[in-house]
Amino acid sequence: MSLIRVLLSIIFPPLAVADKGCGSILIVFLLTLCGWVPGVIAALIIINKQN
Repeated sequence: MSLIRVLLSIIFPPLAVADKGCGSILIVFLLTLCGWVPGVIAALIIINKQN
């Protein structure tokens, strides 16, 4: 997990998971619409699961 991705997930969570697939982007986007904090948490969890 790089520092740039962490900062990007705090600023705009869907962009941080852009390379993880369409489903991840959609989930993080919907959670971000519900509230900023759930989107950030989901993005950090998805980024943390590298493989």
